Amino acid sequence: SFFNIFTIVLLLLSAVRIVLAESIPIGLSLNSSHPSIFQSWMNLMDGACSSLDIASFYWTMTNNDTGTHESSAYQGEAVLNKLVELSGKLTVRIAVNAPQQRQPIDDLRLLSDSGADIRIVNMKDLTSGVLHTKFWIVDKKHIYIGSANMDWRSLTQVKELGAVVYNCSCLAADLGKIFEAYWFVGENHSIPSPWPSSFSTHYNKDTPLQLPLNNTPSSVYLSSSPPSFCATGRTSDLQSILSVIDDAQSFIYIAVMTYQPTTDFTLPKRYWADIDTQLRRMAFERRVKVYLLISCWANSQPLMFPFLKSLSSVYSPNGRLDIQVRLFVVPSSASQKHIPFARVNHNKYMVTDKVAYIGTSNWSGDYFLSTAGSALVINQTGSPEPSVQAQLKDVFERDWSSQYSTPLTQDTELRDLKDLCSNI
Repeated sequence: SFFNIFTIVLLLLSAVRIVLAESIPIGLSLNSSHPSIFQSWMNLMDGACSSLDIASFYWTMTNNDTGTHESSAYQGEAVLNKLVELSGKLTVRIAVNAPQQRQPIDDLRLLSDSGADIRIVNMKDLTSGVLHTKFWIVDKKHIYIGSANMDWRSLTQVKELGAVVYNCSCLAADLGKIFEAYWFVGENHSIPSPWPSSFSTHYNKDTPLQLPLNNTPSSVYLSSSPPSFCATGRTSDLQSILSVIDDAQSFIYIAVMTYQPTTDFTLPKRYWADIDTQLRRMAFERRVKVYLLISCWANSQPLMFPFLKSLSSVYSPNGRLDIQVRLFVVPSSASQKHIPFARVNHNKYMVTDKVAYIGTSNWSGDYFLSTAGSALVINQTGSPEPSVQAQLKDVFERDWSSQYSTPLTQDTELRDLKDLCSNI
């Protein structure tokens, strides 16, 4: 009957869904079965009825912001225009890292003038880090989290990966607590210790939220960094990464822009091997294969490569040791070379035989000690249905075996890498 069909449609519309979203830079020949991040953001805004909260690092959504004349900025400009429109109709709140002196703030000014509530979070004063998080919460029931900044280049000139979860008010409420923490410190200019109980969560690595994602039984939680921003019950981002690594039984695939077992921004720089040690341990004690896909571009830190080479030396087919490293290069045309801070694989995820981890942080010490980031951690192993981790594994394997990835082995000359990364 009509009533039954109507009920089924309503159930389908309200089902908890997760969708991976990707930005594939213009000119890159990679097939993606996932919607673009641009499409995903536009969908979220088109469906928004009451509220939109955005946690962000910086805002450069237009050609004006980057001093460029690129037709590929149109997607960023379309997102900004839609946000301006929504700012006059809905409750729009934006938490943003305190802009540095040379950073453009025209987009934020425009949004503020249109009715959005902007809260500057001065992480430098609070923790000596930055607010590096990138997530959206729409109508307190849909969320986006991933690597893409509020930057037109993140939609057309930088390779990005994120996830959208639809119709999950419980997860949105939990991410809302992380957003409210940014809002709180932005206003009070100090970090409470302990955090008030309104920021506490029941969902963490030990007691994840149980829900049917894509009709598949799933265990899900959100992690946060730095530890000083974690209220009672919240798993820190580092603890979540270490536990995901520790749970793996056959493979660990990591795709991050930067991987360094050091601190990078705070002085004096320190050796910081929490993740590195765990990866070596898993490769040796459990014979888990560990593959790292790391970005190689003009802004790569030269110091990163000796550490990656050291990690890749833990390789012996006879001894069943299998750590491998590849560098991913996004090539540029002559004109694309002139776009600042573009043409890079900006992904920040990990996938194992058990878990999909989709984050906002690069993998060096500062991101876990002093910088604000967050991650979505999903386990769907108990089901025959195609899982999120199977989809993420496909993305990783596509990139790993693509023409854009180059093995980093014991025979790689470090001086050749400088050419590989800068001749893009």
